[in-house]
Amino acid sequence: MRRSLAPSQKQPSKSNLNFVTPFINKRKRTCEQQKIETQRFPLTPRQSQLVALPQSEYEQLIAKVLSQPFKVPIANYVPEYNANRSLGVRRSTVRKALHDPNACNALVLYTPPTYTEHERVTMDPSKMLVHVVVDPILSNILRPHQREGVKFMYECVEGKRGPFNGCIMADEMGLGKTLQCVTLTWTLLRQSSECKPTISKAIIVCPSSLVKNWEKEFHKWLQGRLHCLPMEGGSKEDNIRALEQFAYNTSQRCGTPVLVISYETFRIYADILCRNEIGMVICDEGHRLKNSDNLTYQALMRLKTKRRVLLSGTPIQNDLTEYFSLVNFVNPEMLGTASEFKRNFENAILRGQNADSSDKERQRAVEKTQELIGLVNQCIIRRTNQILTKYLPVKFEMVICAKMTPLQEALYVNFLKSDKVRKNLQDCSEKTTSLTALSDITTLKKLCSHPDLIYEKVLARENGFENAQTIFPANHNTKEIKPELSGKFMLLDFMLATIRTNSDDKVVLISNYTQTLDLFEQLARKRKYPFVRLDGTMTIKKRNKVVERFNDPAVDCFLFMLSSKAGGCGLNLIGANRLFMFDPDWNPANDEQAMARIWRDGQKKPCFIYRLVATGSIEEKILQRQTHKKSLSSTIIDNNESEEKHFTRDDLKDLFRYEPGILSDTHNKLKCKRCVNNIQTEPPAENTDCTSHLSQWYHCANNRGLPDSNLSEAWRTSKCITFVFHHRSQAEVTKSTMETSQEAEKRDGDALEEEGRVNSCKKSKKSRRISSDDDDEDYVVQDSSKDSDFE
Repeated sequence: MRRSLAPSQKQPSKSNLNFVTPFINKRKRTCEQQKIETQRFPLTPRQSQLVALPQSEYEQLIAKVLSQPFKVPIANYVPEYNANRSLGVRRSTVRKALHDPNACNALVLYTPPTYTEHERVTMDPSKMLVHVVVDPILSNILRPHQREGVKFMYECVEGKRGPFNGCIMADEMGLGKTLQCVTLTWTLLRQSSECKPTISKAIIVCPSSLVKNWEKEFHKWLQGRLHCLPMEGGSKEDNIRALEQFAYNTSQRCGTPVLVISYETFRIYADILCRNEIGMVICDEGHRLKNSDNLTYQALMRLKTKRRVLLSGTPIQNDLTEYFSLVNFVNPEMLGTASEFKRNFENAILRGQNADSSDKERQRAVEKTQELIGLVNQCIIRRTNQILTKYLPVKFEMVICAKMTPLQEALYVNFLKSDKVRKNLQDCSEKTTSLTALSDITTLKKLCSHPDLIYEKVLARENGFENAQTIFPANHNTKEIKPELSGKFMLLDFMLATIRTNSDDKVVLISNYTQTLDLFEQLARKRKYPFVRLDGTMTIKKRNKVVERFNDPAVDCFLFMLSSKAGGCGLNLIGANRLFMFDPDWNPANDEQAMARIWRDGQKKPCFIYRLVATGSIEEKILQRQTHKKSLSSTIIDNNESEEKHFTRDDLKDLFRYEPGILSDTHNKLKCKRCVNNIQTEPPAENTDCTSHLSQWYHCANNRGLPDSNLSEAWRTSKCITFVFHHRSQAEVTKSTMETSQEAEKRDGDALEEEGRVNSCKKSKKSRRISSDDDDEDYVVQDSSKDSDFE
């Protein structure tokens, strides 16, 4: 058999000694190259020496930090609590809170029950509850009262305070209701005790001028982590498409989980938004829902959501029926039906509020008030501006009674004596209020401001002014403002001149009528004051630019003229520290909203707020009615029960009576026990401030003891002030920036002695001028530039 020719089967043979490897044929190096090579230093020994060097523990730590794994390149990325996952790795089945509940400054909204080790072993991991902790980017900036408010709202909407899921945030203006709602919304969208989002969508309903502001607030505090859908303008087709996309998105993680929409737009597209369930609805300026019969209220009630939050700094504006509407919106059936509420609470409380109430009626009113407070306090939280005194400078508030000029008095009396006006008053006394009588009220309010505001009616010989043209001076011209024809305008002119001369302060002028703003503008042009004006004719985009320019300290803009009806919403005018409320409104909430424009977060100077009313006129009657409404609100909301009931209903209906020759009709009706012959003999209690009743303020029948030297100088010069109520916010007294009243009284006394109206006397009583060192959605909005009549 023949063997295979394979090499392994061949016979062993001698190796071929003549074989030469090809590597030997490589070009040999010359002698010079060999010499150079011998001169080179060997690399291997040096490397081995570097590796062999001992490393310190510090260097080892730095090397460990530098060798960290890849990180996600996301701007402002904050890793989750105990986050040690890498991309593409499945989530751990062990449940844990989204943020560390034991971290410094952590705000824990829910604490789960403590599980034993046996329960942890036997319990289903998917059913284990975890902490609910507010995101640190928010909890680190929340003030103590804001942390309390967030926790309260969370417990209400989650049903942990009772069998309800709604609440009312009734904090006064400037306490940060918007920030608290942003925190609540972000927490519910991100986490729950079951390790998943509590809600997937939320709707913010607010006035049209605040839509953009809410979007800015979300972006400001969350630094772009959440996207909103603001509905402002746009075509109808685009709005329908956007709202349908928002409403029909039922995924757990929605791209734009927050819809910001105005009340008017919501009412128009309510059919789209009410089809699917919404996690939560927040109603800013919730007092717009005080009437349960309007279409907006009914549209919001149709919304499929159980979590309802209502924001309002003034939940009671006129009566308890409006208050019932607000509570019934957030928690239906808590107070029963409207008729049951009126029978059980409202009638008894109002009967006990009158000055002529019997002791039995007052006692029953107290009992019903306490019962109502006990029910409502479960779902309402209320904090006053007194909290802001820790963060803001001191605020002085003054109610100034200015007497009318002889021209105003003659026109006023002539109007009231008119036969047609008397007939209108008789009709007004019946059950159905005469519209003509309401128009007469508006006419008197304008007359109290300046005769030029009613000059056209005088020329037209309208009701009450049939023979009034002869009262005006000959050749009277309304094209040029004459401040001397009005007591309030004369006082304003003196005050502005004094402020402009003696300080660098800026001033805000507020009125309910655009006609009055026209007179402000004429006065500013006459005195050459730089100014800006904001009313209903200005677009929302332009408003922001105007406000920013005015707040800039480097810009010389002395006056900011503001319409309280059109522009008194959401504005932060901290560039000014003096504000004039030129005419009062029937609703005290409107005035409070407007006067809160300057005393807000970011204010650096002491603030002075001046409320002007014409002495003995209808404006004092309006002021008294405001006091009555605020007293009712204080009793129900703030739970402040007072023994004094100052105004009866008959007093409040006596609007058309003029009281000539008095210092203050309001002070007379107060029947003040601290004043003897209009001279204050006893100061107010130490625990009172500018939020207290007028009876507990300082009462001044002369210019001594006033907290503002500019007002004192204007009183002495203009001689048109008759009486002043004043008080301050609760703040610490800074002695280094104060002037004792001994010096102020000496200065005022010297001025009075020059006029021969003061006897020489020794002044020994001391007080202080108050200042403060440096250590602000609830507003009534009516976008209209037209004049507002009585509502």
